[in-house]
Amino acid sequence: LPLSGDPVLDLSYRKFKRLPSRVCDLMHLEKLYVCGNSLRTLPDSISQLQGLRILALDFNKIEDVPLAVCDLTNLTRLYLGSNRLMSFPPELSNLQNLRCLWMESNYFQRFPRVLYDLPNLKSLQMGDNRLKTLPPDLWRMEALRGLWLYGNRFDTFPKVLLRMKSLEILDLDRNKISEIPSLKRLRALRLFSYDHNPVKEPPIVGEDAVLVGEGAAEFLEVREARKERRRKAAEKEAEELALAGEEPVIHGILKNSQVKARVTFVYSFLSVTTPFLSLSLAWSRPGPCSPLISALIIHVGHACNPILFPSTYLFLTSH
Repeated sequence: LPLSGDPVLDLSYRKFKRLPSRVCDLMHLEKLYVCGNSLRTLPDSISQLQGLRILALDFNKIEDVPLAVCDLTNLTRLYLGSNRLMSFPPELSNLQNLRCLWMESNYFQRFPRVLYDLPNLKSLQMGDNRLKTLPPDLWRMEALRGLWLYGNRFDTFPKVLLRMKSLEILDLDRNKISEIPSLKRLRALRLFSYDHNPVKEPPIVGEDAVLVGEGAAEFLEVREARKERRRKAAEKEAEELALAGEEPVIHGILKNSQVKARVTFVYSFLSVTTPFLSLSLAWSRPGPCSPLISALIIHVGHACNPILFPSTYLFLTSH
């Protein structure tokens, strides 16, 4: 085993039945990969490795999470996929810094509620287990951003998922769900995969979400065509306003157009707590050769954004 101080140790696929005892003396370790062996447990002395951030135990023969692993309180990523797990010990809640937990391809029939006690858990991989339902209060896991539930035994869409407003990735591939409700209320959703389910049509999702599944490609093509039509219509409207000698205002920012009068506008984002804001905009039409001088004077009240002084004067020279 290397003793050079390297923070990463990879002992994957070495046919180990036990973790070599010397590993537990490598106090400098931050990442330990022991995948694809025949481990059934780990020695208690593994708890000495308090610097560990990543521990990968995939593809072993572990039936119970060793309690010593639950003492590794600085872990941020724990990989337990493809073992023989059916439950987690209550002590798993000690892993308060855990952000990523992969537990796919095990034998979980119920969602382990101890996961509720991991406030920083963002990525939860539970694919290829034996789940049929989810607890109705799963929405309490507010930090979750990615949830993988493919290859389980759901025959209806778990309604609690509609309350998980922070989800960005949701994977329900390879279940037996025949109907999926509208997911438009999941405004953070960026990827929803429902492939290999007996659904008749793609679900309704927000404009920024990508779908993977039967009929998804056609759905996305239609949506992109609709977006393109809207974009062209907006461009046409802007051109018509420009020809009419008007400046279109979009989202509070004055857009320049190809007219002779030029305006340089400095847009300042101020706190909504500002009691009053007075603006003076001085502009001139272009002279023969002289630069344009545009001045935006901003006077802000005392309760303004803390990054600004009570009185701020901004001047911009435009050529």
